Amino acid sequence: MMEQTLHALRTAFLAMAVSLAGPASHAAEISGAGATFPYPIYAKWAEAYAAKTGLRMNYQSIGSGGGIKQINEKTVDFGASDMPLKPADLEKGGLIQWPMVMGGVVPVVNLQGLQPGQLKLTGKLLADIYLGKITKWNDPAIASLNPGLKLPDQAIAPVYRSDGSGTTFIFTHYLSEVSPEWKEKVGENTSVQFPIGIGGKGNEGVSAMASRTAGAIGYVEYAYAKQNKLTYALLQNHDGEFVNPDSKSFQAAAANADWTKAQDFYLLLTNQPGKDSWPITGATFILMHKQQTKPDVAREALNFFDWSYRNGGQMAEQLDYVPMPDNVVKLVEQSWGQLKGADGKPIWTGNPS
Repeated sequence: MMEQTLHALRTAFLAMAVSLAGPASHAAEISGAGATFPYPIYAKWAEAYAAKTGLRMNYQSIGSGGGIKQINEKTVDFGASDMPLKPADLEKGGLIQWPMVMGGVVPVVNLQGLQPGQLKLTGKLLADIYLGKITKWNDPAIASLNPGLKLPDQAIAPVYRSDGSGTTFIFTHYLSEVSPEWKEKVGENTSVQFPIGIGGKGNEGVSAMASRTAGAIGYVEYAYAKQNKLTYALLQNHDGEFVNPDSKSFQAAAANADWTKAQDFYLLLTNQPGKDSWPITGATFILMHKQQTKPDVAREALNFFDWSYRNGGQMAEQLDYVPMPDNVVKLVEQSWGQLKGADGKPIWTGNPS
């Protein structure tokens, strides 16, 4: 079901790039590539924006690592990454970044008879599973946390992202915060050397691999778990509470974010305090070059992002993403003044409407 849904979205998305023509005075196409984490909402926004404006849009859902690579190579108009670049890296690449939407990464499992939200896990347990220290589902460390569940004497099959992934960055950053052993032995990045497990490409690949592998555990952006009806686990958060992954718990984590103090919007939302906070929450970011050789195209891209901020909140919430607060949107659009054409003039002059 999940693969069919995403295939339909992707087909519709790519069809827009082929069949829809924008106004003659506007750029013909916007191209972007990167994170699979926000793909469901970017596709939904693009479809609605195309219906309103006729603008062509082409987004390649290839993973954050690929998005960073393509924007650095200037083969796309914007890159998308769930791992924010540090200010020094932005400066080196002549880039700016901003957060577009927020969401949650969730652990999903494939255990017969288990319903979503029945299994409880901690960050340390997750780390120990992916370290290969806990190998059976009825291990005492898991069983003691879930006294009411009949856990099978079944091997755990960890699934991870095989591509360079911001989802992996968020996940491994969280594991590094809650497990000193994970931090020392594996660390955090868009791609790490997982001690054990099998790889899947994209959130789509991990969702598919986890759904067809008995005893599997994986990590995916929540929209993928929800759309594919995958069984997710509850996680113990910073305050010791076991919480459900949903828009409420993602919003609770996001509420503690102070974007005004984040240089170049570099901010991570994992393991946030608050009894309702989901511990693996993150933002997804857009990357663009400060110096634009195609200012008309860049302006159309900014028009799309502006429209999405102002009109896409309800669509985002329907997929359990968290829209950026209005005060953050204002800061973001102020930052767009750094984008300039060859004449040195700012490309963004304000909301076109």
